[in-house]
Amino acid sequence: MVRGNLLDEPVDAIVNAANGYLAHGGGVAGIIARAAGPELQSESALLIQRNGPLPAGSAVVTTAGKLPFKGVIHAVGPRLGEGDEENKLLRALTAAWRCAEERDWGSVSFPAVSSGIFAVPLVVCARACALPRLRLCLRDQPVIDAVLAELSR
Repeated sequence: MVRGNLLDEPVDAIVNAANGYLAHGGGVAGIIARAAGPELQSESALLIQRNGPLPAGSAVVTTAGKLPFKGVIHAVGPRLGEGDEENKLLRALTAAWRCAEERDWGSVSFPAVSSGIFAVPLVVCARACALPRLRLCLRDQPVIDAVLAELSR
């Protein structure tokens, strides 16, 4: 786990905390989209046009645009209140990891998917981050504290 800026990570790919429409307006998604440039949002819109909205628990890959990564993996985490949030979040993170493995990307950095705008409790997000070989790039101390508490259990 590192504290820092996801966009500065020395990895092959980063994970975006995405919504099912891949509309990258706010939160981590907005920051990534603005830095990547219009190519990322255009490719995202095309994916949705072709396949429809993505369910919580899924992940897809797009270009990284102007970012120095091989791609951006969009993990669709759950929103608080939709039910079964922890399992959906674990499925989204696992799906993101599989996207990287399918492309032989050896290093991927994850934000705290669903912990921001989607308001899933930090303790739930921390438990879902128990994947092996997971690199978390976190910014906020409450999220870091929740993950550290879960890892110490």
